[in-house]
Amino acid sequence: MAQRNVKRARAGEPGDGMSDGAGTAAGDPAGGPASPQVHTGAHRHIQLPKYETVALMLQGGGALGAYQAGVYQGLDEAGIQPNWVAGISIGALNTAIIAGNPPERRVEKLLEFWETICQPAFGPPLPAFIEHAFFNSTDAIRKAFTGLQAMSAIVEGQKGFFVPRFPPPLPTVSASPQLASYYDTSPLKATLESLCDFDRINSREMRVSVGAVNVGSGNFAYFDNTHIKLRPEHFIASGALPPGFAAVEIDGEYYWDGGLMSNTPLYEVVQTSPRQDTLAFQVDLWSARGPVPDSITDVQGRMKDVQFSSRTRLVTDMLQRSQRFRHVLREVLDRVSPEHRDDPWCKLAEELSCSKRYNVVHLIYRHKEYEGHYKDYQFGLSTMREHWESGLVDIRASLARPDWLEMPTNDAGFITHDIHRD
Repeated sequence: MAQRNVKRARAGEPGDGMSDGAGTAAGDPAGGPASPQVHTGAHRHIQLPKYETVALMLQGGGALGAYQAGVYQGLDEAGIQPNWVAGISIGALNTAIIAGNPPERRVEKLLEFWETICQPAFGPPLPAFIEHAFFNSTDAIRKAFTGLQAMSAIVEGQKGFFVPRFPPPLPTVSASPQLASYYDTSPLKATLESLCDFDRINSREMRVSVGAVNVGSGNFAYFDNTHIKLRPEHFIASGALPPGFAAVEIDGEYYWDGGLMSNTPLYEVVQTSPRQDTLAFQVDLWSARGPVPDSITDVQGRMKDVQFSSRTRLVTDMLQRSQRFRHVLREVLDRVSPEHRDDPWCKLAEELSCSKRYNVVHLIYRHKEYEGHYKDYQFGLSTMREHWESGLVDIRASLARPDWLEMPTNDAGFITHDIHRD
């Protein structure tokens, strides 16, 4: 398979060097896979309609999250800077990197984050030319190779992310909730603190929301910088998927991965009050649609797709219907004569109605034939770069449809777009 990635930008080189669309670019001169390139501003900027909110919503999905970094790079190329970023699990970690850095350094820091956590926790990574050779061989060899990398993550952990607990926890021995897991994520806190400026996150120059589940109550919680001061623990809690990762204690309460209950922040963004004209980029890592599996291994992978896709299309359809009711109600009220507007029913209708418009651009990572059920914890560098490039290709194709970014004009005031579906 042709290598689609390009070399990291060198200081002083003109242009961005990324392949255009799905084109092929040169690899590392040593024969290894090349890194996604840091954007240098060579692409055409897009002038958006006057949306009040431009939101980036990032689903959970472990190692697949590099796809979201590629999507963000494409938005950055186009000069589209979200004013609200919301994430769950790995989406919350990408959210921290984006919100915790100035716009001109976000892609660079995302790349540093992903190139860090896609290395073994202790031993050195394979030489680049060897990884390149295995990854770009046949699908069978690639699947076996990536399976070994996933096994390495289980046995050794990932650099700057998580390491195995030693000794491992015993099933029936009680301990602190913060120790009840197979892996220790304390390296992740140091990584976030080194890559993110939490004063910037809490400055509210960008709204930031991350979702988690309260272990004691079972309730879903959003940690939002418009309400509280966010710390590394809030982002780590959003990705604390048990039993691999332990619950994270925040102000006397314990929290697990938000994906256990809802793996997409779409509902939170669209339902927020007061309502605003919104352009939302929903970036999913699990596709609800897929082939019927014919082996136990494929069954495991398909189960994850169904479980963690969070029925995003169902949520979108539901939100579209409810917004249509509000929008139609607003239009009807505008036709009510002034002498009847003080009627209690009209006043109630006034509260429920809404003329705001919502445009959801949906981007969904597409499962590859050679990927196994372990794709969410297979953190190989070559795989990461391919995920990143997939996100970049998809967002470029989406932004190449300028009509998709226009304010909705239908009776619902709500529209969705998906480059793969359309």
